[in-house]
This record gives sequence, structure tokens and C-alpha cells, in this order.
Amino acid sequence: MKKSYTLTPEAVAFLSETRKKQRAGSDSEALDLLLRELKLEAKRNEIDLAFKAYYDSASEQELTEQREWAEMAGPNVLVDPGPHQAQP
Repeated sequence: MKKSYTLTPEAVAFLSETRKKQRAGSDSEALDLLLRELKLEAKRNEIDLAFKAYYDSASEQELTEQREWAEMAGPNVLVDPGPHQAQP
């Protein structure tokens, strides 16, 4: 979608630097990349706040149960082994 915006010289310079660093094909592509990163960061912050709100409101019993489950699951429960490869 084509849009037109007015940017400060500093913003234009930053966009140009980003285009070069990211090897984007154009300033528009670089701007799109920056906006995607910003959107992902906002989503991460939203998730972090939701976790904080949950743990701030969780009862001691709920937290104890979660600790027990974590101990039973062990340290490898969150490890991503990566793509599964077919065995020869």
C-alpha cells in the first residue's frame, strides 16, 4: 500500500542506515522491517506484562504447584531440539 509521510532528516538518515545494514532493497522495505521489529517488541512486552500480572495475582498454592511441576519436568522441558531429521 502506498502512503506518504514527512520525516525529520534524522529519521531519513536512520532509515538509510537501516536499509544498508539490513540489505533491504529500498527505504520502504527498511521501514517495513523496522515496523515489524517494533510490532514484535510490543507483542513481547504485552506477553511479559500478562505473565507479570498472572504471577502477581497467583496464590502461593498455585505458585508452589508450578514449582513442583517444573522440578518434575526437569531443566530440559523448554529446550527446542530443532527440526527432526529422518533416521537413515
